[in-house]
Order: sequence, then structure tokens, then C-alpha cells
Amino acid sequence: MSDTGVLRYSAFTTDQAGGNPAGVVLDAAELTDEEMLAIAAKVGYSETAFVFPNGPREFDVRYFSPQAEVPFCGHATIATSVALAERLGDGPLTFHTRAGEITIQTAADTATLTSVPTSSAEADPELVARALAALRYREIGDGPVHVGFGGARHLLIPLKSRAQLADLDYDFDALRDLMLEHDLTTVHLFWRESPELVHARNPFPVGGVVEDAATGAAAAAFGGYLRDLEGPQRFVISQGEDMGRPSRLEVDATREDRRVAVTGAAVVIPA
Repeated sequence: MSDTGVLRYSAFTTDQAGGNPAGVVLDAAELTDEEMLAIAAKVGYSETAFVFPNGPREFDVRYFSPQAEVPFCGHATIATSVALAERLGDGPLTFHTRAGEITIQTAADTATLTSVPTSSAEADPELVARALAALRYREIGDGPVHVGFGGARHLLIPLKSRAQLADLDYDFDALRDLMLEHDLTTVHLFWRESPELVHARNPFPVGGVVEDAATGAAAAAFGGYLRDLEGPQRFVISQGEDMGRPSRLEVDATREDRRVAVTGAAVVIPA
């Protein structure tokens, strides 16, 4: 199938060689589910967003990995928002997703998405044990392992050092099967350099890729997790460095309504 009409952007970066690439189809009204999945597989990025206009600045949006539809994707939302702002002008946008309504503010090739209300809860010990076995970790960092939600479900695991994060080497099939069993979109592995800076990696085997270079949905879930544990805060997530695609995600977890704002830039990837 042709992928004519697919735009390509890299999100959470100002450099096309960094960030997380996403496909964007700005008018998917004539596409079937099967065609969207086939296009996403052909594009080959971790996510492609499909847009269904239903108002001047209001859209239904669906997200497909190369293997399945997911309810929400942060980096594809940032990419899509910047693409729309280039055509409609900066300002607010509203996306209706399968996870709920996402509000976005765009300005100067940057977008801030505000998630659905986040939540987090301590992960079942059996899930944690099996995840650590698949990740080949004998020990992890201080702090609880939670399942966090910010539009999709993510397993949030603290690591003991930056070196442990850099040394990611996991059993792809075992982790994929466990994540499918527990309806997890990614595993968010993190190490906190300081209260203001977090380093992260996000295995994404359920999407058919080893890891994401930037994961806005996980950033929102993680922001909710830290707010639940420590109170309101703002911080930056540095992701993608170990893939050679550095990404910057700015997280604001200070809202009283439990929603989390995630900000990033996006740039066109030339054809």
C-alpha cells in the first residue's frame, strides 16, 4: 500500500536527527482500520497518527504502531499538533482520542499537551518479578514500582544508576508477552539525576520496536506518579540519548485536577 499523504516529523527535539519520529496523516476520513494499520507498518515508526477533522481546531485522532492500535501516543500528538499549527496557525487544539480528550497549545514549532487525569498504583509483586526477569535486572533503584496511567498504562521502574539505564538489554518476546497480558503500552525505566532532571528509556515491544526515543504518554503517567509520591513538581526528562536520538520532554505535574502537561518541539523529517 502506498503511504502517500504521510508526513514525517520528529518530536521532542529541534534536530531532525534527534527525538522520536512519527508519521502523521492529516485527513484519514477515507481510511479503514486495516488501511491505517498497513500504513503504520509501512512507515515503520513506533507510531503514526491519523487525523479526522470535525471542527476548525478540533479533531478525532487515532494512533497505530506497526502492529496494533494504541489509545494514546504523546510524541505523535506533539508531531501532529505542530503539523496542524503550521497550517492553521498557532493556538489551541483539541484532540478526541480513545483515551479521552487531550487539549494542546501550540506556539513556535512547539506543543504542550495536557493529558487525561493521571493515576498510579503499586504494581503487583508477581508482575514486577516477571518484568525484572525479562529485563535481566537483579536489582533496581529505590522507590516503588507502579503502574501509571496518563492515557495509556505504563510500568514505572526506578533504576539504581545512569550506567544501569545505559546497559539496557532485555528479552523482547518475554517482555512483550508480559505487557500484553497486563495491558501495558511501555515500560518506563528511569534514573533521577536531580529533582529537576530525569533520564529515561522506554521499551516498546508490544508496538514491534525495541524502544521509544521519546514517550509523551509515559512522561504524563510518570509525572502523575511523582506527584502522588512527592507532591506537585516540574522537571525535564532526557530520553533517547542511548539510541543516538536525544529528546527533551518538559513535564508539569502541578495541576490540581490530576492532569499533566508535557511540552516538546517537533521538526519535519525531509522526504
